[in-house]
Amino acid sequence: MSQAFVREGDEQSLSEISPTLPALINFLTRDNNGVRVYEKKALNVNGQPVHEMSNGLRYAKDENGRWTIVEL
Repeated sequence: MSQAFVREGDEQSLSEISPTLPALINFLTRDNNGVRVYEKKALNVNGQPVHEMSNGLRYAKDENGRWTIVEL
């Protein structure tokens, strides 16, 4: 069987990836069938960095340092 297929249970969730921007970009690119996702704009909302990505969503870290989707 090809390694290109992901076995059920091997997928990571957004909250499980490393709290770095490169890790977020790699995760979103994998989730987007290999089409590169990049940061379009960096925002500062209430003193918290928010990253607007090319997939149309905004991401920030929660109080535990895990990535979450942000709605403004």
